[in-house]
Amino acid sequence: SPYPTNNGKKIVVVQLSGGNDGLNTIVPYRNDIYYKARPEIAIKQDKVLALNDELGMNESMRGMKDLFDQGWLGVLNNVGYPNADRSHFRSMDIWHTASDSKEYLTTGWVGRYLDATCSGCAKPISAIEIDDSLSLALKGQEINGLALHDVGLFYKMIKDAAPFNKPGFTSGNDNLNYLYKTLAATSESADYLYEKSNIYHSKANYPSNGFARDLKTIAELIISGADTSVFYTSISGFDTHVNQTGQQGNHLRELSEGLNVFVNDLKLNNRFNDVTIFVFSEFGRRVAQNASNGTDHGTANNVFVI
Repeated sequence: SPYPTNNGKKIVVVQLSGGNDGLNTIVPYRNDIYYKARPEIAIKQDKVLALNDELGMNESMRGMKDLFDQGWLGVLNNVGYPNADRSHFRSMDIWHTASDSKEYLTTGWVGRYLDATCSGCAKPISAIEIDDSLSLALKGQEINGLALHDVGLFYKMIKDAAPFNKPGFTSGNDNLNYLYKTLAATSESADYLYEKSNIYHSKANYPSNGFARDLKTIAELIISGADTSVFYTSISGFDTHVNQTGQQGNHLRELSEGLNVFVNDLKLNNRFNDVTIFVFSEFGRRVAQNASNGTDHGTANNVFVI
């Protein structure tokens, strides 16, 4: 195969957009400073899902606690970069490009991986983002990933672009020729993904929300044998300046329940050993709560590896 499959190994990247509050995600439930700094929004000790004698998970994360108890989930605390930037956009760019905080790059870490390993790939399917537009992380100098939300709709949209997606369609304009070539390659990808998406239809009971539907799409492509190395998806809504507790709890429940079903879907189909899941947010939040029962932008944070 011309695709960089890493012997069939996959990585699934989950982005928590908005700056998830790490201290109310992995809770230092025996730390007095934490409770003094957050008199209204701290997670009460009797609600915490204990991981050890010092740290526990938010009560909304029972699905991920189950993965932890099985030995599948790792928690990395205090992850960040020097001279942290508290702008959502700039900090996310730094995570997407793997740059220094004062360095500005136009290619992402996944995109550079594609540039290095995917020369001559016939179809741009080596990295897929389940979204309407492509993140900087998946943009390379020469090769980009592919963004789509629904394989069936993507297939229909590309087919409706005929005759411009026909191989060999040319004009006298170099820019148009590049566009036609790109459309032809995308059309091949649409054919390939549509074929793969009809091989395995998950019977797992995914929750009825957008994130879970995205995970189901990823699971179906992985289990169907799609030659894709990187999958990328996200949950938004973590910018909790006001009334944080309920908002964050709902989003963490969405994350946790979705990942639990996703992992079990892969396990039942003997693909989990080929997959690593990485969960991150662009920054953490400050230790002290603000006057609106929320938290303001911080720096380092926890990330999860499954």
